[in-house]
Amino acid sequence: MGELSTASPALVLRFPSGTTAPLRDRLVATLDDHQLIAIQEDDLSLPQVWTAHFATAAGRDEAARAVQADDEFALIELQKTEVEDDDWARRTQADLPAIRIGRLTVAPPWDLPKPSLQVPDPNITIVIEPSRGFGTGHHQSTRLCLVLLQNRNLSGLRVTDVGTGSGVLAIAAAKLGAAFVAALDNDPDAVENARENIAVNGVEKIVEAHVDDLTTTTVAAADLVTANLTGTLLAQHADDLSRLVGPAGSLIVSGFNVDEKDRVTEALSVRFGITESAEEEDWWAFVVSRLPVPR
Repeated sequence: MGELSTASPALVLRFPSGTTAPLRDRLVATLDDHQLIAIQEDDLSLPQVWTAHFATAAGRDEAARAVQADDEFALIELQKTEVEDDDWARRTQADLPAIRIGRLTVAPPWDLPKPSLQVPDPNITIVIEPSRGFGTGHHQSTRLCLVLLQNRNLSGLRVTDVGTGSGVLAIAAAKLGAAFVAALDNDPDAVENARENIAVNGVEKIVEAHVDDLTTTTVAAADLVTANLTGTLLAQHADDLSRLVGPAGSLIVSGFNVDEKDRVTEALSVRFGITESAEEEDWWAFVVSRLPVPR
């Protein structure tokens, strides 16, 4: 028998000089709608080159068609490719340092913070091994969710994390006092990585990670749901997310930029009211709670 291929479907994207940050953000949002896993940036190349990795070849091909169909991206050159190395994620993130968000530090195993002399230590470390399940704390949307999680009293709550990726939000919820966390993702690679991170962080008795789909999951309604997805997915699946939130529960959403904010707000406003928001570099996050039922 031949060896199984470890090739990762990818797109190589070459930017013209003068490409703006907002245009790159909109491109990320477009790619994210088609099973994007990660983007590897070649900072040394001029013009700038990205290699965008996808969960499936079909997702990669759909992303290519979406980019080619949008006049806004007409000057961006793209090429389909297969990266013959399943360890690309670890390699591309090998130089990522620990990052501090409030009293949470998200760190790879090679950059753990020094133990504090304070007893008890008010700071919390979350160890994340970079892999195909992304969520290292370096993207604005992840940081926004972590900020909003810290603003809540999670003690004793049931939490569901939709699109868990590396499990970073689920692990954070557990370490912030949640009684039980269901971590869901439709990508088996992400769930495998999440389970590894859950074990490393010692929260396997609190957090359970499952391969599951937002549209068909039978997970019980939770006190708090986190969904760091994309603007398109949040707008399309507002009703599915609502089904996961308990009667007096709340929902934290992120992964959408300023151009998608109104669409996400409109979709959520049918069942929820915004109680808190946060913004970083044109990326947004909301905390929404159920609207009172009219009598």
